[in-house]
Amino acid sequence: MRIRSFFLFLLLWMLFGCGVGRSSDLAIVGAKIYLSPTEPAIEKGSILVHDGRIVAVGSSAAIKVPSSATVIDGKGLVVTAGFWNSHVHILTPGLLHAERLSSQQITSQLEEMLTRWGFTTVFDLASVLNNTTLIRRRIESGEVKGPRILTVGEPFWTKGGTPIYVKGFLEANQINIPEVESSAQGIERVRQEIRDGADAIKIWTGSPERDGILITPLDLAKALVAEAHREGKPVFAHPSNQEGIEVALQSGVDILAHTTASGGPWSSSLVERLKTARVALIPTLTLWHAESKNEPPDEFEKGMNTVVLPQLRAYSAGGGQILFGTDVGYIEQFDTSEEFKWMSRAGMSFQQILASLTTNPAQRFGYSTHRGRIAKGMDADLVVLRGDPEHDATAFSKVRYTILSGQIIYSSQ
Repeated sequence: MRIRSFFLFLLLWMLFGCGVGRSSDLAIVGAKIYLSPTEPAIEKGSILVHDGRIVAVGSSAAIKVPSSATVIDGKGLVVTAGFWNSHVHILTPGLLHAERLSSQQITSQLEEMLTRWGFTTVFDLASVLNNTTLIRRRIESGEVKGPRILTVGEPFWTKGGTPIYVKGFLEANQINIPEVESSAQGIERVRQEIRDGADAIKIWTGSPERDGILITPLDLAKALVAEAHREGKPVFAHPSNQEGIEVALQSGVDILAHTTASGGPWSSSLVERLKTARVALIPTLTLWHAESKNEPPDEFEKGMNTVVLPQLRAYSAGGGQILFGTDVGYIEQFDTSEEFKWMSRAGMSFQQILASLTTNPAQRFGYSTHRGRIAKGMDADLVVLRGDPEHDATAFSKVRYTILSGQIIYSSQ
């Protein structure tokens, strides 16, 4: 009995006397805190985190910080909920063949691409599903520091519709993504990808080819979307042009993965149809700059000002849901500041941009009860910024700390 009592005492001492039970406490003290896009900011506020959840938030004068907590001095800093990037690709050379990569190699690539820009959750919109789920498991186990990853796995394109700019990459890296030749084949692939861990499905309703845009047949798009929805999964579409948008609309797609660089501004009737169908839009504005490197700058500016920005402006002003996304992993520009500049130029307010990073994706993908806002009981996914985005939208890219479930996964120090 005495021996058992001794070991019980020893166990309790190890758990509590050594501070293991309190080791997850984190406090951010004296910062400006944006609770959400619609609530007033707290000046000189504090956030207290325990076991990955927010246990208190408010004026610093009203919150007592435990002596055991790790404290971040928030003076001069700004805190928001953790950012979502709803359009990334886990396809860079530094992430392929994850079974051969060390934890540090994967952590470094994810930091360069994602965590240093404040992303605590990302949606991967085309990759090798088995590779992405392996990286996700290594993050979840704590072996790798990285964001939460949601994924569509391998995308769906119709027969002859492998995008022209993707073919060489797939061949060089020995990646096989089959073209869909029938609705039956497509439906079975949807089922298999979801069984293998896909969180959504992505279809190319318009595939760029050498001689134009190949449009996915409407009956095939409808079959793929209906099967994904039967499984309770959302569907993204790469539209490419107005015809691709039309197929997306008629088939019931949930999210447009891009604005379109062709087809002109969106009419008020198209905006209303998209909004009525509850379609979200990911602008990916920096993508068009990356794609226009060989184009004269004045031609690029003209295209942005007359086609792309008016599309985002019309949908945002019309009340359509906007999700932040950069297409990083396909493009190599990891810095997010340009995207925020373009969104501002399209007329989006600071609050609207913050919503695209936080509350909008949390609501769209079913996580709004515990992510996307700063409040007691919510997951402690936080971004600490060096500047105030209320005055300059590019401050969203000036990240001091990225915090996932109360753990610092990126620090600029």
